[in-house]
Amino acid sequence: MKKILIAEDNDSNYLLMTYILKGHYEFSHAANGQEAVLKALAERPDMVLMDLKMPVMDGLEATRQIKLQMPNLPVLAVTANAFDNDRQRAMDAGCVDFISKPVNAAECLKLIAKYI
Repeated sequence: MKKILIAEDNDSNYLLMTYILKGHYEFSHAANGQEAVLKALAERPDMVLMDLKMPVMDGLEATRQIKLQMPNLPVLAVTANAFDNDRQRAMDAGCVDFISKPVNAAECLKLIAKYI
């Protein structure tokens, strides 16, 4: 089964993502950007779902650092910031795509399947 790293600092958002992914993918959790970088490098997931606004290190910087080490790892930006400039900043950091919160389960699964 494919494994997804969920980088999310909000517990309720993390629980929603686990509900969506359960039965489809294995998953692990990082509560901030720095932890996301360390876990991505250690666990070698098939994809990262990256919240963009997190403590310690934001999701954009975490994505940049992950992509330096693992350029082929798909990182999907998951954020409440749905403006075009937010989307562009996520893509510039190395994200393959963008999904807005609140996350729609069917849309999320479809987007993940597109990349892994």
